[in-house]
Amino acid sequence: MSTVVIVGAQWGDEGKGKITDYLAESAEVVVRFQGGNNAGHTVEVGEKQYKLHLIPSGIIHGNKKNIIGNGVAFDPAAFFKEVEYLEALGVEITPETLQVSDRATVIMPYHQVLDQLKEKARGKNDIGTTGKGIGPAYTDKVERSGIRVCDLLHEDVLREKIHLNLLEKNRYI
Repeated sequence: MSTVVIVGAQWGDEGKGKITDYLAESAEVVVRFQGGNNAGHTVEVGEKQYKLHLIPSGIIHGNKKNIIGNGVAFDPAAFFKEVEYLEALGVEITPETLQVSDRATVIMPYHQVLDQLKEKARGKNDIGTTGKGIGPAYTDKVERSGIRVCDLLHEDVLREKIHLNLLEKNRYI
């Protein structure tokens, strides 16, 4: 089995999505390995348009394995909204066609608040963040204090991590 990896040279729109969409048609597995739901792109297949933000574009080509990898800043609310949107367009999504790494870092509501507050505090030197919490979630990932998808399955672990994160972040809010 051959493997094709698409790596961009910068943040932002440089055509990675278009190349991925083109190659996804003939791929068996399509993996989103980094990023978050801050941007997105439109995929056209035949007469239909699909606006994707988090889910790999292979999902619209049927019977392909699509994986949201552990390098993705994963927003559960955005994910379920996108699943509902795609299903309403007739895209079949099953555990066989879409999987999420249990090690992906979860974007929590406090990440979004912190992102927006920090951006506002920058004033005229803002960096143009979308305020969706991706940067603060990545900060937690690097600091090894982030909540991962696997933590969502263990209430005691989740509560403890949220408690510790909020104590630490309270100094910014």
